[in-house]
Amino acid sequence: MNKDQILSLQNQYVLETYARDMLLVRGAGSRVWDADDREYLDFTSGISVCNLGHCHPYVTEAIQRQAGRLVHVSNLFYNEYQPQLAAAISENSFGGRVFFGNSGAEANEGLIKFARKWGNEHGRYDIICMNDSFHGRTLATLAATGQPKYREGFEPVTPGFRFVDFNDLEALDKAIDGKTAAVLVEPVQGEGGVVPATEEFLSGARELCDKHEILLLFDEVQSGMGRTGKMFAHQAYGVQPDGMSLAKALGNGYPIGAFIVPWKWENVLVPGTHASTFGGTPLACAAALAVFEAIEGNDLLFNCRKMGEHLRGALVKLTNDHQKLNDVRGMGLMLGIVADEAVAPVLAAARSKGLLILPAGPNVIRLLPPLNVSQEEIDQAVAIVGESLEEL
Repeated sequence: MNKDQILSLQNQYVLETYARDMLLVRGAGSRVWDADDREYLDFTSGISVCNLGHCHPYVTEAIQRQAGRLVHVSNLFYNEYQPQLAAAISENSFGGRVFFGNSGAEANEGLIKFARKWGNEHGRYDIICMNDSFHGRTLATLAATGQPKYREGFEPVTPGFRFVDFNDLEALDKAIDGKTAAVLVEPVQGEGGVVPATEEFLSGARELCDKHEILLLFDEVQSGMGRTGKMFAHQAYGVQPDGMSLAKALGNGYPIGAFIVPWKWENVLVPGTHASTFGGTPLACAAALAVFEAIEGNDLLFNCRKMGEHLRGALVKLTNDHQKLNDVRGMGLMLGIVADEAVAPVLAAARSKGLLILPAGPNVIRLLPPLNVSQEEIDQAVAIVGESLEEL
């Protein structure tokens, strides 16, 4: 089927909930190709999904092998890979028990249910979230997202969520009351502009939650799985949560999400309180185990930190050379360039030169290259961004 036929079917049968105008057909490492066989350097990584790059051999082999063995069984039965993956997540985070779903929104829904169930007997149900946060597109995760534009047209909003400014510890302290069950935070806000939490805020949030005997929950859907140079972003702060969601890069493109709670909360969700038909299938878990194997076996956390420093340095120099750029922020290979005006024209110009990059709000350029990106690829990308800025 040719490009025109594919796009015709798309326009006729697929709901137009995305503004798409490019057909990508294959990828390898840090690069993708469109239907006209034009090559692009991909610094989106599928929005921090393909952290190993496209078609990583470990993941490809694991999926091919498992697809011929056992794809799906109900969660009424054990499967051999689900407990192995749960152990990998537990051992690479803070220890505890894991629930498997299919996406970041589902993982965050699970965390919300966990907090509600935990607080139910004490009349606690409110969750305090951050302004400019993003937690998903379902009705509950929309209600937890601190960006009103995403909720427009979907009212009435699911109750039980309140908001304070990110990195404002005093506001958080004042917001906690007798109905508060939990505080939900992204250690690095992704869609909100690539904004890391301050050490004071994250450690202070932990202290406040301990003081008031409520839960601290971290959304690591975008910042997890090595993206910031640690397996999970909160590890750079030395702060342990009472629950954490993860997804996106967990399967390097194969859909899988999860949340983990510490051992002390293992009896909050018991049989009959939560479920997912496709959560933690043998195929999904085999793919995710291969991701952990690749991150460790290829020393990708080290490469992320090293290449992140190189990319940050190059972006800082770029920012100093352009008056309309004023900041570089983020952690590891999750970086944003803050501009004085809308960045959409820069993104379009970069794409015309063979580089795919993302916005994070109207005035932030977001760069999310694979964790195994090379210095040469970073230099090429920064040069294209510079050329695009010069043109505009």
